[in-house]
Amino acid sequence: MRDSSSAPVVPARLWDGPTRIVHWALVASIGFAWWAGETGRMDWHRLAGYTVLGLIVFRLLWGFLGSGSARFASFVRGPRATLAYVRTLPSRAHKAMPGHNPLGAWSVLAILAALIVQVVSGLFSVDIDGLESGPLSDRVDFDTGRVFAKAHHLSFSALQALVVLHIAAVIFYAVYKRADLVRPMVTGRGKFETDPALTFAPVWRAVLVAAAAVFVAWWTAKGLRV
Repeated sequence: MRDSSSAPVVPARLWDGPTRIVHWALVASIGFAWWAGETGRMDWHRLAGYTVLGLIVFRLLWGFLGSGSARFASFVRGPRATLAYVRTLPSRAHKAMPGHNPLGAWSVLAILAALIVQVVSGLFSVDIDGLESGPLSDRVDFDTGRVFAKAHHLSFSALQALVVLHIAAVIFYAVYKRADLVRPMVTGRGKFETDPALTFAPVWRAVLVAAAAVFVAWWTAKGLRV
């Protein structure tokens, strides 16, 4: 395999604005939710949780309705393709892909799954003295609410482990493969051997998806009552 440094470099659009905004907003919201929970600021913790819920709803919808690189169908691959990609990891050569690589795709899905468990369990959870609870905790009995509370803590530990692995992967690509994965998620542009000619969703579609995500978060915060 030839050295990636000798390959022609073609700058092109990679990540759209909504995908980048949701990515960094999730980073900020999760960090804020953790800080608020650890310091006993539960009103802020819940507000951050509703924000995370809205962001997850947006990302899930955007995975089907969004731009080419953001759609799950464009980057989620089966075990055979993922294993084939894993075999290329020892090589220092790096070929930029128009989206997530097969291994990174499963990392994205794992983080989204952990976030879904984290948010849903928080909605039904009840603390040990019953003073703090999620907006849907009245739908379950106290013991079930405590089970959800434990799941809330356990899923956050799983999320922390996944985030550490994610950061480690970014560092690995930066140091070993000399590939910057962070800059494209900031600027929206990447460098390829040929123009990937990705399609990008119109702004109006992002607005509609954002409105749906905000409604879901607001309705949930109201306990699914109007």
